[in-house]
Amino acid sequence: MRVLIVDDHPVVVSGCKALLAAEPGAEIFAAGDAETGFAAFCAHQPDVCVLDINLPGLSGFDLAQRILKHDPEAKLVVFSMNDDPAFAARAIQAGARGYIAKNDDPLLFLPALKRVCAGETWLPAELARKMAFARAQSPLSSLSAREVEILRLLAAGDDIGGIADKLGVSAKTIANNCTALKAKLGARSSMDLMRAAIEALRGPH
Repeated sequence: MRVLIVDDHPVVVSGCKALLAAEPGAEIFAAGDAETGFAAFCAHQPDVCVLDINLPGLSGFDLAQRILKHDPEAKLVVFSMNDDPAFAARAIQAGARGYIAKNDDPLLFLPALKRVCAGETWLPAELARKMAFARAQSPLSSLSAREVEILRLLAAGDDIGGIADKLGVSAKTIANNCTALKAKLGARSSMDLMRAAIEALRGPH
């Protein structure tokens, strides 16, 4: 099994490598951002790619779309700090075949990758159960993948100009998106929207 891990935290990468160490013949490659991650994917053609969402520059969602455009059969697993079921649903909609929260049982990591490598999908049972009820519960459920990405960048502290640059669109487009987001999330001001973004992406307590 050839595994590519794209995560900008060396401790996380080391932990993943340790969890895979018991797998005979496993080959593990790592990258710390979307650009080097895509280059590594093209160079190594891994059986499965583990993506963090919050990468420097382009997000894991952007990288997933870029990889799948290059190879529609790519097997992707999102590995995220966020265990909001609506966020997991967005990852699946973006083309991921599995979603693992970083607070899940570490013993599930290798079985999850094996399942995805075998052409199946993986969601922890509890997360799958929450997803079944998420549409009426999560503020993210009514948002598009682009709107969720804008929220992520707002929560990270980016302004409209910075978000426009990262997403490759005009500042006016992002401003219009933010206006729509304010209406959907009940935010009266830009500061309210930033607070709503942080709350929405924090996940359940």
